[in-house]
Amino acid sequence: MSDSLARMPFTRLHIAGPDADGIALVTLARPESLNAIDLDMFHELKQLALVAETDPEVRALILTGAGRGFCAGLDLEVAGRLSQLSIEAYMKIQELAGSTVYALRLLPKPVVAAVNGAATGGGLALALAADIRIASEQARFGVAFTRLGLSACDVGMSWLLPRIIGMAHASELMLTGRIIDAQAAARIGLTNRVVAAEELLGCAYEVAREIARNSAFAMRLTKQGLQMNVDAPSLQAAIELENRSQALAARSDEMPQVFARFRQEQATSRRQR
Repeated sequence: MSDSLARMPFTRLHIAGPDADGIALVTLARPESLNAIDLDMFHELKQLALVAETDPEVRALILTGAGRGFCAGLDLEVAGRLSQLSIEAYMKIQELAGSTVYALRLLPKPVVAAVNGAATGGGLALALAADIRIASEQARFGVAFTRLGLSACDVGMSWLLPRIIGMAHASELMLTGRIIDAQAAARIGLTNRVVAAEELLGCAYEVAREIARNSAFAMRLTKQGLQMNVDAPSLQAAIELENRSQALAARSDEMPQVFARFRQEQATSRRQR
């Protein structure tokens, strides 16, 4: 079993390499600051995305936070210096932050965010970059940029949030900077489900294992198709992409064994009725 992720020399992340099901657990590891993001964490998350993409043993990732928070956004020490930077220096930080969220979003392996506490600002963006979000009852969500005197349009927020919860809800959260609890987040579709804190990781693993048992190549094509077709110019364009994806998936190495398992499960189910 490959442990390339676990052996990476991270200081801001704690990574348990892929288990027997191919699931890697990635923990943001700055609990003293509610896992606020500094520049080193941005670099490490980008490196993580690259290594996870190329590691054939990784079939899905779970992203969570250590301690009481998921991620409280940009570290306040970094944020406090932003207004003193030159435009050129500030732009480099913006590009690093934005490209990190982009790298996680485009990672071809499915990502499940297990949101255990505050997910605000850049932390919310990290959760939005995941494919599925499961929240504990202690989770909180907010677009914190507004409360720092900055635009809420940052690190992909203006693209991701309205596509997940709709324009009206996104406008309210982005313009007010309001913090909402896990139940409110679930009502507007920001999270897939809310569970007790002690059940959070177990639930995330359950979902990740459900994904990991499918064909890895088919999951890659499914994720790419979803991301492309949410902005497809027409139904015809979406179906054209689907046709090509399905033809490719049918010829993957894993398809015959996944199909055989499905048929066996169906036969067993019929016998038990």
